[in-house]
Amino acid sequence: MAKKRKSKSKRAAKRSGAKKGKGRKGMWSTADVNLLKKLFSENPTAMIAKKLRRSVDTVKKKASRMGLKKSKRYLKKIGRA
Repeated sequence: MAKKRKSKSKRAAKRSGAKKGKGRKGMWSTADVNLLKKLFSENPTAMIAKKLRRSVDTVKKKASRMGLKKSKRYLKKIGRA
């Protein structure tokens, strides 16, 4: 008796970008962009990523493309200035 084939193999699911627990993918909503602008300069990137349900790298890349920077006051607070 032949085995039933699953409709989508693990490999096909991986190729299509289906990932479990990695946050959401895709377009940034206006609300997400506004929240990023508001929070980025004075808050840890990891906290912002968690709030936006996106990866830290994604938040860093978006902030960089938008020209956002951490404030001097924040950098001094964490000992990097």
